[in-house]
Amino acid sequence: MAVKIRLSRIGKTNQPLYRVVAIDEHKKRNGQAIEILGTYNPYKTKGKIEIKKDRVDYWISVGAKFSATVSNLIKKS
Repeated sequence: MAVKIRLSRIGKTNQPLYRVVAIDEHKKRNGQAIEILGTYNPYKTKGKIEIKKDRVDYWISVGAKFSATVSNLIKKS
């Protein structure tokens, strides 16, 4: 099983919020996540991202990969 750290969409129509999740890469965008690692709100100033860094480090250590979008968000924060 290959694990990805990517975004899962939540929120209202035209007001998306996102969860940063660890999920099997073959699951759908909003499929059942293995673990919720944080949140991302693009409507806050400069896009507010909150991440549990210790859990992200754990998933990276066991072989999880970032999606391109999450990788860019983490570099900016």
